[in-house]
Amino acid sequence: MDQNCQSSFLRDHVLVACAGCPHFTMNNEDEFFDAVTGLDSDESCEGTSEASFKDAIVDHGAEKNNGTIPQENGIKKRRSALPAPMFSRNNFSVWSILKKCIGLELSKITMPIVFNEPLSFLQRITEYMEHTYLIHKACTQSDSIERMQAVAAFAVSAVASQWDRTGKPFNPLLGETYELTREDLGFRLISEQVSHHPPISAFHAEGLTKDFLFHGSIYPKLKFWGKSVEAEPKGTITLELLKHKEAYTWSNPYCCVHNVIVGKLWIEQYGTVEIVNHSTGDKCVLNFKPCGMFGKELHRVEGYIQDKSKKKRCVIYGKWTECLWSIDPQVYESHRKNDKKGTTDTKKQKPEESEVAENEDADDMPEIQETVAVIPGSTLLWRVSSRPSNSAEMYNFTNFAIALNELEPGMEGVLAPTDCRLRPDIRAMENDEASKEKERLEEKQRAARKERAKDNEEWSTRWFELTTNQYTGLQDWLYTGGYFDRKYTDCPDIY
Repeated sequence: MDQNCQSSFLRDHVLVACAGCPHFTMNNEDEFFDAVTGLDSDESCEGTSEASFKDAIVDHGAEKNNGTIPQENGIKKRRSALPAPMFSRNNFSVWSILKKCIGLELSKITMPIVFNEPLSFLQRITEYMEHTYLIHKACTQSDSIERMQAVAAFAVSAVASQWDRTGKPFNPLLGETYELTREDLGFRLISEQVSHHPPISAFHAEGLTKDFLFHGSIYPKLKFWGKSVEAEPKGTITLELLKHKEAYTWSNPYCCVHNVIVGKLWIEQYGTVEIVNHSTGDKCVLNFKPCGMFGKELHRVEGYIQDKSKKKRCVIYGKWTECLWSIDPQVYESHRKNDKKGTTDTKKQKPEESEVAENEDADDMPEIQETVAVIPGSTLLWRVSSRPSNSAEMYNFTNFAIALNELEPGMEGVLAPTDCRLRPDIRAMENDEASKEKERLEEKQRAARKERAKDNEEWSTRWFELTTNQYTGLQDWLYTGGYFDRKYTDCPDIY
């Protein structure tokens, strides 16, 4: 097996969270599923030609320090590194198990801990909140189109941390929870693994000043196609802006990991994401573009916002790995026409430059253009936060992700006993310790499930209930309240 592939297998959250044993096995009781996945500026960009991903620097409020740099107002400093760097995956192969799964949904396989990252999937979906400042910005806007712009930027920013992630989160155990309060970012969140078959994770976040609610339930489906793995998004995400009495809903795009067996691994996200404002009738349509034959569209996002009369109010463009811009539709169309007149036909390049692969079994990775050509007059909606210098040694985590599993002094007496931070196998991996805890926890979960089946006992969720989303009319897992009252006497013993 190609060593380059071995060391970078499953770069994205798409090949997620196995709850496996030391050997590759197939087991009907185990789940393998997807884990899923800035400049705050209103100023127009006049005459700027490009915005660089490498040079992206965030310098506004909470998004500047991302919780890692001490601030003068006394906000605590969070850790900037994991206890131990990630270990090499070069000596491990996945082909022996994946070759049996071509065309199948990857819902019943387990894999060794070496392919994990030291986070639970519940913590991974918490990364949606990294750019919460965009929600706060939406709350302050008086115009509904400007609010939609901020919401669209938040929806795109929520998947930005997926790029270059080489590990997969741990499968949450049934009843597992995760909470996070970030005073500096102005939110608190609670999530729970509410189902094991199928695996469903529910989350609920709220602004500390009661300005928003953000909630959803995630249950993606994965399929292996021989060279690639595709994740089909399942579940609806809802954002409520309480001051404006508005609710927005959307689902995430498809995600595909190429060359999971041979060749240089790369990912793309594609598909149409529709964000609907159920109060005003405004809609944002975002097209996450597939890379195309010559890779020109890799990572690109393009779309528009229309009002309830279906009139286009603005065009949105950028990259989900980099930044997002907004511009007047007429200016955009004029620029496109002029741009088409002045462009040369890239198909005239020599065949050997575009068609010859390093490996005939691999899908060529397109050359990444790490800039977005900015049209004069555009307004910057969002720019990705810089990753720490040691990110490559820390599973390519962002600053936000590095702090997610931090267990601060005194936390154990406050957290629910089901919190991810208390999960021993993740803690052992974070500390680079050989551990059989993962296998033990899985066996404990299986034994508990068998006991419930023998007694005809149904599993009862603790913090969420299956009901109807009032905005979509679809079934959804909604928070029932009470978690932060700290009454955890009836929590299950899962660890």
